[in-house]
Amino acid sequence: MAKIKFGTDGWRDIIAQNFTFENLTKVAIATAKFYKKHKKIKNGIVIGYDTRFLSKEFAEHVATVIANFGVKVLLSDGYCPTPAVSLAIPKFNCAGGVVITASHNPYKYNGYKLKADYGGPEEVENIAKVEKEANKLFKSELEKVKKSFEQLKEKGLIEVVNLRKIYIDDLKTKIDVEAIKNSGLKIVHDAMYGAGQKILTEIIPSATVIHNEFNPSFGGISPEPIAKNLGELIKLVPEKGFDVGLATDGDADRIGAVDEKGNFVDPQRVFAILLKYFYEDKGLRGDVVKTVSVGLMVDKLAQKYGLKVYELPVGFKHVATLMITKDIMIGGEESGGIGVKTHIPERDGLFLGLTICEMMVKRGKKLSEIVEELFAEIGPHFYKRVELHTTESHKQKVLGKLKKGLKEIAGYKVNNVLTIDGFKFFFDNGWLLVRASGTEPLLRFYCEADDPEKVDKVLDWIVNLK
Repeated sequence: MAKIKFGTDGWRDIIAQNFTFENLTKVAIATAKFYKKHKKIKNGIVIGYDTRFLSKEFAEHVATVIANFGVKVLLSDGYCPTPAVSLAIPKFNCAGGVVITASHNPYKYNGYKLKADYGGPEEVENIAKVEKEANKLFKSELEKVKKSFEQLKEKGLIEVVNLRKIYIDDLKTKIDVEAIKNSGLKIVHDAMYGAGQKILTEIIPSATVIHNEFNPSFGGISPEPIAKNLGELIKLVPEKGFDVGLATDGDADRIGAVDEKGNFVDPQRVFAILLKYFYEDKGLRGDVVKTVSVGLMVDKLAQKYGLKVYELPVGFKHVATLMITKDIMIGGEESGGIGVKTHIPERDGLFLGLTICEMMVKRGKKLSEIVEELFAEIGPHFYKRVELHTTESHKQKVLGKLKKGLKEIAGYKVNNVLTIDGFKFFFDNGWLLVRASGTEPLLRFYCEADDPEKVDKVLDWIVNLK
């Protein structure tokens, strides 16, 4: 059986193949052993789960295993967004948390996220300790789990908690909900069959929601809020006269947006307009942190405002660590995962979606106008990401060429190279990032430039690099 391996955001594997109850037992025992040493362990840990196949049963199993080691568990009474778990951890002063979710992965996957006592992703070195412990456990240790879920509930070691209500109540204090309600803004939310379903309408009852029911196969589409997965939402917004379309992923920690014309507003633009709104309208101050796949719009705005920008490897765990150690106003990734200092050091798709609505109301502008205003200020920016499923030998051949260095890309002179995570090549008014999967023969290409044809030209060139 393959080893348990935590990636950029938790351990994810195919259900019944490697994501099994036996392997979950190993990870849960390792989690219990790690958190038993935590100074806040008397308050226990929080466990939540998403809408995937067997997520509830997996979560109850993990709760049972951890409680068998004398650790109190606050277990969500139903599926809930990842940020709901993250919010509850510091609220109950807990040692940490677990979320059973594979986020935006295809339906056949499930996963296991570890959360730290501050609510964001657990620190890299701590995740490594849990992973190492899980992989060295013998079957005899798994047999120590003897008390049942019901027995542990009766003893008070497992307590069922309504995390969704706590989360919804908190969002209502951080967003000007009344202003949105009174504006008459027409909102449609694509829940993508994920854990964010049935939440937006609890806050804005007039909102319309699609893919808002339990469907563990996600309608055959990976629950990632990117343009290729949002065809129905993109068509629906202009067709039915909505002012904005919002989409959240499988565990609702990422945001996707569609303007009133049916144009997908990619996360690069979302990050930039949120930075602008929080600085100019909300009066927030602090530095900015981004992962290497985030583009130049953020840098240009930060330079204008006199803010320092930190650039880190891909993975929100790196962003969150900086958010709790430095004065960071906003931090995030190109995938639509963004954290803000007024909330929690965690991605939160619903919080960000509501903030976009609030911004439109407060500024009295359509979402397309807000993007146009951004471009008028810093110039146009276009972005695209593609993946190339190839052979391991071809992947290594391409990486070998990149390591030697490139003088030009698609005819554009390379001005600088950043290698903190993959290879990021800068050319005039644009950049190309190449990152390789560590677990499969897959190359990821990211490009931003001042012209969409330039983006396509660069990506076509790198995809066909021999």
